Amino acid sequence: MDIRKIKKLITLIEKSNISEIKLREGDTLLKICREFSNINDNTKHNHFKSNQDKEELFYNKTNLHIQKQSIEKNLHLIRSPMVGVFYRAPGPTENPFVEIGQKIQVGDTICIIEAMKMMNQIQSDCSGIVRSILLEDGQPVEFDEPLITLEPNK
Repeated sequence: MDIRKIKKLITLIEKSNISEIKLREGDTLLKICREFSNINDNTKHNHFKSNQDKEELFYNKTNLHIQKQSIEKNLHLIRSPMVGVFYRAPGPTENPFVEIGQKIQVGDTICIIEAMKMMNQIQSDCSGIVRSILLEDGQPVEFDEPLITLEPNK
């Protein structure tokens, strides 16, 4: 994708009420998100050094929100052990490794993370029932980012 087109899209989204847009051009998927929230005085004057700082702040807020929900509901978070691309199934035409409501055991494969053209099977570190899958196929994933929440076996 042309960077000029991306910049124009960002400008258009900032001027509109759109909160998220996804575009696919060939093998490239572009997702632009904007969070609408009340800004308090502490963050209103916060100046970021780069867009990466803004993205990290958004990721940290989201991650903290997921962690808070997990603690309140006594859920276990399975986190990404690496940076890569998240896939729920072994192939585009195959069934996902896990579904919401499914019982899984320690060592069961829950997803694949593609990193440097290598497909890495990620295994569960806890037995329980899958309560949520936090990412979609083809979505980039960061190190230690929550992937799945489980209700642990008691």
